[in-house]
Parts: sequence; structure tokens; C-alpha cells
Amino acid sequence: MILETQRLSVREMVPEDASFFFELANDDDWKRFIGDRNIHTIQDAQNYLTERIIPSYTNSGFGFYLVIEKDTNTPVGITGFVKREQLQYVDVGFAFLPIGRGKGYAFESTEAIMHYGYDTLGFSTVMGIANNDNERSHLLLKKLGLKFEKHIKLSQEAEEISLFST
Repeated sequence: MILETQRLSVREMVPEDASFFFELANDDDWKRFIGDRNIHTIQDAQNYLTERIIPSYTNSGFGFYLVIEKDTNTPVGITGFVKREQLQYVDVGFAFLPIGRGKGYAFESTEAIMHYGYDTLGFSTVMGIANNDNERSHLLLKKLGLKFEKHIKLSQEAEEISLFST
């Protein structure tokens, strides 16, 4: 376990989280705002976890973490950090299933993970990116203390997105 809040537990993801991740990666909002990761089966989800998510804990010292509602022991989303070559600092990110939305879980868990990033991992600055039309993420990033900086493209082919920073 990485950390706990009043209502949530946050821990590293494991291959056994594949069914949850399959559901998350196939959520309409995930596909709209994050993108289709071609996760069509539970095995695809497990492969994505073991090839992309889980190695980051060792390779980078951080990654995306599973957010679990303590009262029900139900996985409701993910929050965490990724270091993108195109950005100077780590990028905080989050995604929640419909059952985890509208309850303040994204703020509660991501605020806690940001404190973990500053206090334990030694981050001085945290960035965040979101699609220009993802108003919920823009509001959350601002509530977390990030400020809009500019519009950027992560690659030549990519759509312009909004960049926030602490």
C-alpha cells in the first residue's frame, strides 16, 4: 500500500487487477479523453498492466496506482504519475469508473498522491495535461493547485491539449 485517506486505499497495481483495468480502459470517458488502448480482453488488460503500468514502479520509482473504496473494498479508479519525454516534469493523471465519480474520490486520492510525490519522491513541480474539452479534469487540476500554462501538442500528429503546472 502506498497510502490511505479517510475513505480510500491507494496501492500499486498487480496483474490480478486486470478485470478492473479492462473495465476502466473500455469506459466511454477513458476512450474519449485518454484514448483507445486496444484492450479488448481481460488478457489484453493484464498484458498492458504487466508491460506498461507495473514496470514503471521499478523503472521510474512511481506510476499509476489503484484507488480502492475502503468501505466496500471496490476498485474505483487510478491516480498517479508518469514521466513523458515531451514534458519537463512528471505528469499527474487520474481516471475513475462511473461508480467512483461525483464522490470527491479523484480529488481525495490525487491530492494525497501529490503530497506523496512532493514529500516522498522529492518532486518540486508537477504538471498535468487534459484534452481541451475535458472540463472536469481542468477543474480538478485547478483544485489540486495546478494552473493552466498553455496549449501543447505531445507529437506532431496529436491534437492540441491543455498543459497545467504547479
